[in-house]
Amino acid sequence: FTSELRARAFLAGEWIDYGILARRMVTNNGVAYLVDAWDNRSVNLEDMNYHGCGTGTAAEAQTDAALGTECTTVLNPDNTRATGTRSQPTANQYRSVGTPAFDGAAAVTEHGLFNQAATGGGVLWDRSVFAAINVAAGDSIQFTYTLTVNAGG
Repeated sequence: FTSELRARAFLAGEWIDYGILARRMVTNNGVAYLVDAWDNRSVNLEDMNYHGCGTGTAAEAQTDAALGTECTTVLNPDNTRATGTRSQPTANQYRSVGTPAFDGAAAVTEHGLFNQAATGGGVLWDRSVFAAINVAAGDSIQFTYTLTVNAGG
């Protein structure tokens, strides 16, 4: 797998393109979720479509099970991850675009793709850490997560 996270933010009434923020880090729990879905264990891959963000700064690790410090009450609505819009840009890519909105200030430094909308739980598929995007009430960040699966080993 290879993954890529892009972002653009709507800050103070203006769109700012941050480009590629990170490449990597499908987690162990994400891989286990994939295998469980394949094995028909009552989980669905299409549920990996909720964009969490936070203020944690510790480096990504494949053992991550959550964001370092997930945003909760600065989100609008509170404690709710943004639901992504799914697409398939090419035959071997999955893309989800989610736009969390804010009603408070935060220095957003991490993103994760999850299988549930409520903050503080769910399975973390991929985690990315990046330089701070400072948001205030009324701002939003549009995250574009792309997973590429290549054949051939």
